[in-house]
Amino acid sequence: MRRRLWQLAAVLALMLALAGCGDMKVTFNPQELYSLPELPAKYTQLNAQINEILTAGAEYAAPVAGSNVQPVQMLDLDGDGQEEALAFFRNAADEKPLKICIFTGSGETYQQTAVIEGSGTAIYSIAYHDIDNDGRTELLVGWRVGTELQALSVYALRAGGPEELLRTDYVKYGVTDLDQDQLRELVVLRSMDGGSGGAEYYTYQDGTLKLRNVVRVSMTMAELSQQGRVTQGTLRGGEPALFITGVVESAQAITDILAIRNGDLANVVISSSTGVTSEVAMFRSLYPTDINGDGLTEVPRPAFLPAWDDAGDLYQRIEWNNYDITGKAQCVLSTYHDIEDGWYFQLPEAWFDKILVSRSTGQDEASVTFYIRGGNGQSPEPFLRISTVTGSGRETRAVRNGRFILVRKAETIYAAELLEANAGWAYGMTEDEVRAAFSLITAEWTAGDN
Repeated sequence: MRRRLWQLAAVLALMLALAGCGDMKVTFNPQELYSLPELPAKYTQLNAQINEILTAGAEYAAPVAGSNVQPVQMLDLDGDGQEEALAFFRNAADEKPLKICIFTGSGETYQQTAVIEGSGTAIYSIAYHDIDNDGRTELLVGWRVGTELQALSVYALRAGGPEELLRTDYVKYGVTDLDQDQLRELVVLRSMDGGSGGAEYYTYQDGTLKLRNVVRVSMTMAELSQQGRVTQGTLRGGEPALFITGVVESAQAITDILAIRNGDLANVVISSSTGVTSEVAMFRSLYPTDINGDGLTEVPRPAFLPAWDDAGDLYQRIEWNNYDITGKAQCVLSTYHDIEDGWYFQLPEAWFDKILVSRSTGQDEASVTFYIRGGNGQSPEPFLRISTVTGSGRETRAVRNGRFILVRKAETIYAAELLEANAGWAYGMTEDEVRAAFSLITAEWTAGDN
């Protein structure tokens, strides 16, 4: 509702601006200029109904995870062009204390038309998906049942009230059209008997969600729950897939790839002999993504990149692999990732085994220097330096000594400098090539936050 107040204020400001054009003369009471625009009557009524629930002993209990964490959310659930309102509460005095109240708009009023109740300590998350492609949105609600236990419920909003299509314990889940039949499927990741991790594949049939098959995943649910992630992506042949990443004690990343093969869900990278994935690598806080913008999803695999000062393996050269439906990998790009400073650089293939790297820090500045690896007793020669410049005077310092600016942010400037050895090296770069190879590391929302 705060957003709607700002929208109304913006409309008023526009009217004031238009009033100043031409010969139009408008007389205002000065006191009126200090009055906030009034909300439409239906939102005032909605607010009154929510206040009644709060006065009766409830408190707001907004979802604690995922991308939908507001205590009151507006969404067109039934496709009629008018938004419903969902409000999230906890009333400790009730047998089922957690409540999702749904208010439906009709003309100039809102009326409570449904309530979903649950037990547990919190509403963990909510997501909205039209699973059966009928124009009406299903609600996927995660309930925090205990300290380490979550339950997932899927509700369809029927004429007689919300109908629970599925309830199961889970750690993470993904919703996407894996079999490309224009209907979304649900993949639930949870612990199986014996403690191993599994992925349950549910499809919409005959008005409900039915379990189609179960596949094994390589990580435990503890390895998935903390820093793990579920990424919706695409294989090399265009097939939709879910990339499941688990993290082992912040040291190793384990990646499974789930896709439809021969009509059922399959883990395309799991070994038939060992029962685990072939994709295990050092963890560098990187996850599968479309790194090169080709529409396919690449999985990061850190590789050895020697340091100029022999400080040890930095594991900062990242090989990015895409996959086909058989699980065969293909490297499409290599990057140097400076996680600490928030940027990465595409490494030309010709540089492999020919460069060294070092990183230094000073007051309000951090620099990464690339060297031509010396041969026949020759010392390494620096040819490119990329600097992260902060603090006062950064605009001046960013262009000092032949530097050129790559990217400006609010409090940070990224600058580069082509050093003397670059000009005489067969694999040297131009300023434009450096700019094209440089990118910032950006965070993105993913499935699995729920």
